Amino acid sequence: MARPRTPAGRARRVHELLKDEYDAVCELDHRSPFELLVATILSAQCTDKRVNLTTPALFRRFPDAAALAGAEPDELEEIVHPTGFYRSKARNLQTMARRLVEEHDGEVPTSLADLVKLAGVGRKTANVIRSVAFGLPGLPVDTHVTRLAKRLGICDEEDPVKIELALNPMVPQQERGDFSLRLILHGRRVCSARKPACEACVLNSFCPSAFAAV
Repeated sequence: MARPRTPAGRARRVHELLKDEYDAVCELDHRSPFELLVATILSAQCTDKRVNLTTPALFRRFPDAAALAGAEPDELEEIVHPTGFYRSKARNLQTMARRLVEEHDGEVPTSLADLVKLAGVGRKTANVIRSVAFGLPGLPVDTHVTRLAKRLGICDEEDPVKIELALNPMVPQQERGDFSLRLILHGRRVCSARKPACEACVLNSFCPSAFAAV
């Protein structure tokens, strides 16, 4: 098979090959858009594994936006403490929940514009919620997506928003979230930051960085 010569061609080939490698699954445990929103806020500078160990107790105590909005700050901080930066995360969670109650009847909104107005929610988190919880177009760009897009010669930008806007036209609208999830999984399991396992990578036949010091 011919090597793709353009960034768009490489993105399409990556998308095709990773479909056979990974189910497009978000590794944050959740049962609703609200739970995913909370978990994603907690995942900032924290592993999904640690978040998944923390959220069951959190959701038992505060199962919805109204309950979280009325939480005692000290109790909330104690529960989310294991995820790090617990004071700011607890504050963001409560401020976010109050806005959901006051402006959205306690429900998580679907629009990007509304989501990024919530405390603790940037464009990446908003795109996670849109694509995973609602099945809407959204391409979250995290450190894995940034790293792999550069290594694969798809995009050289450093700014996550610029990367998202560059990748969007290369992927079918409804598959953007899945593309991001598969890049993230590949980045975690094969194309790691310090020691990529190029010999085990299904993309090594056309990756410009394969077997190079990166």
